[in-house]
Amino acid sequence: MSRRGLDDADADALSALATAPPPSTSGNRKSHSQQLRTNTGTNFKRHPNPKQRKHSLDEATITAAMDGFHNTCSDDDADDCDFYPYATIDNDSDNQYWNNNNSNSNNSKSMNSNNCSFTCDDPLPEFSASGGGSGFFKAPSRSAVHPGRPTPLELRPHPLRETQVGRFIRTIACTETQLWAGQETGVRFWNFRDAYEPGLGIGGRARRGDEDAAPFYESVNTSPTMCLMVDCASKLVWSGHKDGKIRSWRMDQELSDDDAPFKECLSFQAYHRGTVLSMVTSSYGDIWAGSENGVIKVWPWDSVEKSISLSSEERHMAALLVERSGIDLKSQATANGVCSISSSDVKYLLSDNVKSKIWAAGSLSFSLWDARTRELLKVYNVDGQIENRVDISSEKDQPLEEEGSVKGGSKSKKEKQGGGFFQRSRNALIGAADAVRRVATKGTGAFTAEDAKKTEALLLAYDGTIWTGCSNGVLVQWDANGNRLHDFHHHHCAVLSFCTYGPRIWVGYVSGMVQVIDLEGTLIAGWIAHNGPVIKLVVGNGSVFSLATHGGIRGWYISSPGPLDNILRPELSKREHMYNTLETVKIMVGTWNVGQGKPCQEALISWVGSQASDVDILVVGLQEVEMGAGFLAMSAAKETIGVEGSTNGQWWQDAIGKAAGEGSSFERVGSRQLAGLLIAIWVRKSLRTHVGDLDVGAVACGLGRTFGNKGGVGLRLRVYDRIMCFVNCHLAAHLEAVNRRNADFNHIYRNITFGRSINNASAAVSSTAQTLRPSTPLAINPDEGKPDLAEADMVIFCGDFNYRLFGITYDEARDFVSQRSFDWLRQKDQLRAEMRSGKVFQGMREALIRFPPTYKFERGKAGLGGYDSGEKKRIPAWCDRILYRDNRSSPTSECGLACPVVASVWLYEACMDVVESDHKPVRCKFKVQIAHVDRSIRRQEFGKIYMSNEKIRSIREELRCVPEISLSTNKIVLQSQETHSLTITNKSNKDDAIFQILCEGMTAITDGEEPEYRQRGSFGFPRWIEVIPAVGIIKPGKAAEILIHQDDTLTSEDQDAQQYWHSEDSCDRLAILSVVIRGSKSTATNSHQCHVQNRYSPKDIVRREPSTKGHGSKKHQTTSHHRSSTKHFDKSDDHHRSRHEH
Repeated sequence: MSRRGLDDADADALSALATAPPPSTSGNRKSHSQQLRTNTGTNFKRHPNPKQRKHSLDEATITAAMDGFHNTCSDDDADDCDFYPYATIDNDSDNQYWNNNNSNSNNSKSMNSNNCSFTCDDPLPEFSASGGGSGFFKAPSRSAVHPGRPTPLELRPHPLRETQVGRFIRTIACTETQLWAGQETGVRFWNFRDAYEPGLGIGGRARRGDEDAAPFYESVNTSPTMCLMVDCASKLVWSGHKDGKIRSWRMDQELSDDDAPFKECLSFQAYHRGTVLSMVTSSYGDIWAGSENGVIKVWPWDSVEKSISLSSEERHMAALLVERSGIDLKSQATANGVCSISSSDVKYLLSDNVKSKIWAAGSLSFSLWDARTRELLKVYNVDGQIENRVDISSEKDQPLEEEGSVKGGSKSKKEKQGGGFFQRSRNALIGAADAVRRVATKGTGAFTAEDAKKTEALLLAYDGTIWTGCSNGVLVQWDANGNRLHDFHHHHCAVLSFCTYGPRIWVGYVSGMVQVIDLEGTLIAGWIAHNGPVIKLVVGNGSVFSLATHGGIRGWYISSPGPLDNILRPELSKREHMYNTLETVKIMVGTWNVGQGKPCQEALISWVGSQASDVDILVVGLQEVEMGAGFLAMSAAKETIGVEGSTNGQWWQDAIGKAAGEGSSFERVGSRQLAGLLIAIWVRKSLRTHVGDLDVGAVACGLGRTFGNKGGVGLRLRVYDRIMCFVNCHLAAHLEAVNRRNADFNHIYRNITFGRSINNASAAVSSTAQTLRPSTPLAINPDEGKPDLAEADMVIFCGDFNYRLFGITYDEARDFVSQRSFDWLRQKDQLRAEMRSGKVFQGMREALIRFPPTYKFERGKAGLGGYDSGEKKRIPAWCDRILYRDNRSSPTSECGLACPVVASVWLYEACMDVVESDHKPVRCKFKVQIAHVDRSIRRQEFGKIYMSNEKIRSIREELRCVPEISLSTNKIVLQSQETHSLTITNKSNKDDAIFQILCEGMTAITDGEEPEYRQRGSFGFPRWIEVIPAVGIIKPGKAAEILIHQDDTLTSEDQDAQQYWHSEDSCDRLAILSVVIRGSKSTATNSHQCHVQNRYSPKDIVRREPSTKGHGSKKHQTTSHHRSSTKHFDKSDDHHRSRHEH
């Protein structure tokens, strides 16, 4: 063999080459050297029976060849001689092969330079790249209990997205004993007494996605629930729905164990042509609801109370009573066709119980209303600037006239029709272009100035300030009059939710982060609460409950982070063995550069079908499915508007699915195509229950990082709750383009982001989840710029990497291949050299290559004689490769919750008998051990620790502490228009006292009659009384003065109150106020009563006309009121009179 042109190192390496050809095996198979001599220049004759196809790898031949080679190796050849059958060395070690056997394998055979034989039952030796121990390429750290956040109660563990289609939970609401959830098919609730109970498990009564959730009760099917509202006074939960209905559900209903869904109490049609987007109860018990196009309606409590009292047989009449009492505030705010408020959707409503006002928020504007008189007080934008809005509804749908037509005279009917047509066409084109622009910028993180200011959350704090959260992450503090006070910015992602308890505010972000701040805006703590957007936060039972867009619900103690977490975390970790579960999954990954061809089914069976019988997951990556300048340009254009895929791509998926047994054994889960790159995944039906949350991604590396002739496409999914990513790449071509290939990989690894695919029906999600999906890597990963792939438990790269053999001629390479001296060829492999130096695929591993180079072949020629023999004579190379990285960080890492994914390679080969392309297809089989949590058992153990641990009991007792307070009086008598002060004094010298004033009952005092008390919604005040402030915080040793004012000035439009005036305004009235006290972190409350009496005077009642015209609601009269006995109030609501603890 000629050594001309080789350097000294290469010449020395070649001098050690064994001159004798490797021995052949007996039987009718031929060695590759024999194939080279007999098949050169001949055409391949295809066998009709796929079982007769000759595969390129003969295990006996390989073993004999390896034995022959290693008997001639010296001790200096450590890179190839000292390899082991399973995988793991430190990246800094000189030895680049990992011993790929975990400690639990009893039949593994250690192999060294003197004994390199192994059986087919052993995993293959692997080559490990350098540079994987730090930075983005380091495997993510895992643990049994997350060390970086408080330990939560997983009331409903993260369900797979595919299980929630049509059933996504959109919102939650909380009482002290229950948590309610609004979903796309109705509502459900959990009793906190069942919070630690095990789930019903797979095959139990629960549907997919709820197997590990705590036991819950579900309602009958309804239209999708958009919002929830709790009324503790009436013991009702109100829900607003997409069909425009408002429904009520009883909290204290008796439910049987037969799983029969519970039914609604009262429902009425709030909007006939709109959706109920938001609801709130005012401080006077009225129900306010917001809808599309700025519509706000109010239903006075008196009419609601009347309807609730009717029997189930009278529900139709009850619904009509409520519907007719509705007051359309937008109509009231409209005069002469001009509306004073915005026409944007009313997404949020807030009751300011401190000042008795209602805030209505759209995306970019607010309207402020008086809760008592329902007058519009102020309209202003998100910058706090007052708006003089001129929304003319009659002009809304008028088409714009063409330029120049306004000043011209009247036109003929034909001219008007023609102008209208052209104008409509012009408007349609402009609208389409704008839609394309919005879609094109949606995934780029590009935001307009208005987009960044959009209001996404609204909150009333206990100090009376109002907080709003914006889509750019800014928190804005307002006073009660709508004046912007301060801005705070603690996180770069959009704010989606708020809740408050005492002096703390919890903020939920689209990144999944939850932060805790104080009332001055100072950041106290923050952690990643979910791996998806936190769309709702609520408080109840001593905890803050967070809802993620995927439907997972977690509970965080109001004192977190704190001493309680420091006890729970280690105690729960000690019980890891009780909830740790091990699973084994077999994965096959195939890659093939198809060169724009389409093979016969026999070839696909040889490549995929023949090896798919024992695998659970099949992933296939194809390159050059379709090429050509026109196709690439069209593909790039389609990508900008979110369209991908092609007819050829669909053909390939169908053909591979047929070969693998799609339908009978496998289910196609999803795919992603970028120009000529295609990746698709199939999952065995028996495993499908545990696989889901498919996301896709693509990165172009072609011309200007725009065209998809080079680049990568990827899939991300959860397998037994562990994240796996598969990426199919086609890197830069040509022998000398090593640096470009390295750069392509780096670009793909750092920039690929995963999201929903509109082409995968199985990955469908709710509109809410689609809207809130993070669009940038920063939104998904709070660590600045951390790639998605860095967070995966397992990453597999496959594709045409295009790395070539260097320092070797075409004839020399052919000669090495004919002698099966792949060990020497591997030393000339560019990819191996770059991996060893830590320049590419850092920290990733590849099984030892024992098959011939897969590029470049002449189409139609079988065997090794098919290598390129044309004018260019391209040097054979291993262009087509499959590499991976799992959770292991050291050779001794075993599969467990700290290292949940451990993989080994059991097959790595090329299909040399497939001749339809200039590349040979390659396949690789992985055996993957996965450790995952039995979340139902862990929740049980969590409950046992929480209820039995003595230290936790002590902390819980401390949290029960309620500051002692005193009232200046417990009885107030008011005459007409009088104001009286009530002083609340905090006697504690160390704890803040948080107070809330409610009305537990009211009655008319009639001589000779026993008083009958009744409540308004959410313990609202009667209309003749004003209490300011009704909520607040009292510092230690300080006092708060509460002003209680009598006022009977009402608008005559409230016809539901007329009966009330006639029956009760002519006698003395009594309201029982309850001052509810809690500590800043206490889980218990105390209450103190104050009786407020209004003495009747004929001059008291003042009636005035509405301040605005245009009120279009229907009116009716109420004839009676629902009353309850005095004894009911002696036992006041548990939420306000009893001590509670979690």
